[in-house]
Amino acid sequence: MDPFVPETGLRISEVSLLLGIPVPTIRSWERRYAFPTPSRTHGSHRRYGIEEIGQLRSLRDEVAAGRAAGDAVTQIRKRRSDDSRGPAAWTQALLDAAMRFDAFGIRSTIQEATMGIGIDRTIESVLLPVLREIGTRWESGHCDVANEHFASQEIRRWLSGQLAISGSRKRERSAVLACGPKDLHTIGLEGFYVMLTRRGWNCHYLGEVTPTSSLLSAIELVQPDAIVLASQLGTNRLATLNSIRAAWDAAPGRVFYGGRAFMSPRARRGVPGTYLGEEMVKAAALIESSLAGRELAAQP
Repeated sequence: MDPFVPETGLRISEVSLLLGIPVPTIRSWERRYAFPTPSRTHGSHRRYGIEEIGQLRSLRDEVAAGRAAGDAVTQIRKRRSDDSRGPAAWTQALLDAAMRFDAFGIRSTIQEATMGIGIDRTIESVLLPVLREIGTRWESGHCDVANEHFASQEIRRWLSGQLAISGSRKRERSAVLACGPKDLHTIGLEGFYVMLTRRGWNCHYLGEVTPTSSLLSAIELVQPDAIVLASQLGTNRLATLNSIRAAWDAAPGRVFYGGRAFMSPRARRGVPGTYLGEEMVKAAALIESSLAGRELAAQP
């Protein structure tokens, strides 16, 4: 973390002073181009971390050089996702570091990816593909389970850091997130936990091997706006399906589910709730749009 940027991030007025960009301009760029998209506090106040400050600095410089703001955003995004320094390259670098037990290599690669394509895309396009590839190598006997544990631990440490940056204030929107009763694979759900927290959700993460009874107890206590269940292995699908059905009975209209166990249309047949798909950023947007639709329908 930059020593001049606290873990909780900077307020929009502080960023304005730091970069010399008027507050209305920063708001306009976010509204028109979704660039950048800072995390929010309980009161929906923006908080800018290093990533967002870097994006604003780049956009400011492009506009100062005479480029239209919309064209500048397109150019910056294209430059940040360039193949030579894009997700594929960072994925390979992270994979190589995991294979040689290089903690510094993992951390520096994640940091570079975050600065290049942002936190959400780093989770979706770099971290999860790396873990899937390591899992495949382990299953085929091409690496040791220690490599998977090592990479998972480093990635979890980074995810925990992102949660700390997002702050711990109580938020208005709440979600319960859990794996199925037999599921041990949690990194994907942990990444989604970070995404929702950055979007202003108060997340209650129950983790791996969550019994249906425990899930229902949490739902009764929290009364969440959304319930997210994940399962990765087809052999665990039925147990997770039972939890999904129980959650739906307890909170109809608020259940979402995902994971590789539900990737095929056949696996989703007859499953209550909303399937989140394979792209986590779109999944987060789907949950938010669903909540917005419910709130609109509830208005007199």
